[in-house]
Amino acid sequence: MHAKIVALANQKGGVGKTTSAINIAASLAMMEKLVLLVDFDPQGHSTTGLGFAKSSQSSGSYALMKGAPVESLILRTEVPMLQVIPAGKDLAQLEFELFELPQLQELRKSLEAVLDRFDYIFIDSPPALGMITLNALTAADEVIVPMPCEFFALDGLAELLETIRRIQAEANPKLILGGILLTMAEERTNLGSAVAADVRRAFPDKVFQTTIPRNIRLAEAPSHGKPVAFYDIKSKGAQAYLSLAKEWLGLEIPTSKDHP
Repeated sequence: MHAKIVALANQKGGVGKTTSAINIAASLAMMEKLVLLVDFDPQGHSTTGLGFAKSSQSSGSYALMKGAPVESLILRTEVPMLQVIPAGKDLAQLEFELFELPQLQELRKSLEAVLDRFDYIFIDSPPALGMITLNALTAADEVIVPMPCEFFALDGLAELLETIRRIQAEANPKLILGGILLTMAEERTNLGSAVAADVRRAFPDKVFQTTIPRNIRLAEAPSHGKPVAFYDIKSKGAQAYLSLAKEWLGLEIPTSKDHP
């Protein structure tokens, strides 16, 4: 077993990045894949969304970047096959430290000790193209870009894709764009359909067929510290992420009729 490392990235906030990190990881875990989620976002929403409090002590992903043994930082979640390295309040200072002494390989080096323990390692990166995100992209084998079905969805995507190309050229030649994930889709709205069509035209073969709908259960689940499938398995949000996990694994390619 040698884990594939997958970063979720978008420099815009509020696009469903953390929601996707938690729920893709949980969906894969429910399919008997052993998954580690690294909360690499100073906001720490992957941590709290899985039921843990943000620590004020030097711990979690900040300590990981400071050389702490990775095994000592991993927490078990209520999802049997899903484990997490949490984000603490100290992670906010990491951006400044990395800027003062630029390093791009530290996260990859830190995770190498557990690559043979997991099937997949997901990294939830911050909504910015700073040094923390660059470390995540340098560590990753693949990047998934969540994008909402909203008017300004394409804003900034060119910059992100250029950053990915620069990382490929200068630091991580094996990095691939795993796909663009359309989130916050609203059925039967002209705007959402138009945005989705525009993104698919602009990036043929790079957009997942599965889209993630706006769903009240998706919004509620983090406040209960649970992935949506453990909060309401029958909800549209839970079913969409389970379908996405299958599509990503190549087990099932949904039709556009199934997912608008």
